[in-house]
Amino acid sequence: MSKQEKVSVDTASIKNYPTPPRDADDKLLAELGYKAEFKREFSMIETIAFAFSIMGVVASVSSTFSFPLVSGGHVGMVWGWLIPCFFVMAVASSMAELVSSMPTSAGLYYFSAKLAPPKYSALASWITGWANITGQVTLVCSIDFTCAQMIATAIAVSSDGAMIVSSGATYGILLAILFAHGLVCSAATNILARLNLFYVILNVGTTIAAIIALLVCSGGNRVSTNEAFTMFENNTGWSNNGWAFLLAFTAPMWTLTGYDSAAHISEEVAGAQRTAPIAILVGVFGTQALGWLLLIACSFATASVASLLTSALPLPMGQLFLDVLGKRGMLVIWCFIIVVQFVTGAAQGVDASRVIFAFARDNALPGSRWWKRINRRTQTPVNAVWLVMVSAAVCGLLGFSAAALTSLAGASVIGLYVSYATPIFLRITSGRDKLVPGTFSLGRWYMPIGIIAVAWVSFIVDGADYAVVIIMGVFIFASISWVVSAHKWFHGPIKNIDDLGSSSEGKEL
Repeated sequence: MSKQEKVSVDTASIKNYPTPPRDADDKLLAELGYKAEFKREFSMIETIAFAFSIMGVVASVSSTFSFPLVSGGHVGMVWGWLIPCFFVMAVASSMAELVSSMPTSAGLYYFSAKLAPPKYSALASWITGWANITGQVTLVCSIDFTCAQMIATAIAVSSDGAMIVSSGATYGILLAILFAHGLVCSAATNILARLNLFYVILNVGTTIAAIIALLVCSGGNRVSTNEAFTMFENNTGWSNNGWAFLLAFTAPMWTLTGYDSAAHISEEVAGAQRTAPIAILVGVFGTQALGWLLLIACSFATASVASLLTSALPLPMGQLFLDVLGKRGMLVIWCFIIVVQFVTGAAQGVDASRVIFAFARDNALPGSRWWKRINRRTQTPVNAVWLVMVSAAVCGLLGFSAAALTSLAGASVIGLYVSYATPIFLRITSGRDKLVPGTFSLGRWYMPIGIIAVAWVSFIVDGADYAVVIIMGVFIFASISWVVSAHKWFHGPIKNIDDLGSSSEGKEL
């Protein structure tokens, strides 16, 4: 078998199956160099539910609602969401093609290793892996910290403002949420798969309920269609309206992250070559569509942008629901949104733990022998789960500063999208002839779509502010560790199965 053929298995033998048998999945994984260590208990619908739930549309829009309010008002809500969606779909489509070719929990850093020039394969894998881990862990923290803020908002509203939760108490709530997520994410694969069906029903149901409630209950306070779609307000303090509007892109970019999760759980998915790319595309498009409809409803229901921005509540979306639905109605819908945010954090915790496990399986992390262990009872990487939760708790200390917390959210976006763009860039440059397509392929369109995806990520990273400091800190650490020692012992993904299917840990792929 040639080196190129080892990148992806010939799919002819499994394309005739609507859901390929598990032995075909394990054969594919073996050809990628890994032995099967998980139970494949995620079906097509459960994988789509997982990819969709990890973006938690109604909770994510509620978390980031301040960005479009500040950066364009009504225009920021409607068009600040829609415009990035087209470019994000280019990134998602390119990623779906890579996942279909190489469905492994290693995901992005594996793709980079296989598509980079041989001389730089290990370095490309190293940088991609660290960027992805940074994004994964900071995203867990920012999701759960926002969940804590939502709980603080509910407490403030229920007490009519008499009880305002302090920063210290909010951090305490964060720790409790992380502990609960540690327990949930340590569960067996079949339990996690079934939970995601509940997650997606709750997510979609709450989003639709929020849209209807905002449109119906706003009544005579609704703004006109013209105002809802065209009224621009610059509350950033910047004189340049164009640059101010671009900040509204933060909301969709933060929401539309984590869809690489379909790759990271692909070793737990039945028919991964077909299922994982479909989950990415359906999850991203569904989140984009529902998110846009929700923000259109928010735009119609927002009578005064200024009043929302001056609210004493931690999250302006809470004030909007309070204004439109009243105290009782707001608390009802808000409780559902809190639950959506909680399950979003749980899904992200599972995703992050699989990244940690995979990187440790290739001996790329300090203490890898601990983090790559699979629990015998649950057959999940429990140690990796708790490493994610402890790391997120440390990152949560930044929540005592509003500016630092915003930068943390930005760091998750930059870290993840840099890790998304790196293998895509390699695909359209050095890896043009290396990828053997899976069941999903972009065909000749891979080049223009890949160029759009990489250009968009470059634009987003270039426009980032203090979040770059966090990311640069990680890159400096990764670079120094590479120069000092890692280049001597990290050679990219490590084969842990031989041609006969037995364990062969430690061999370079």
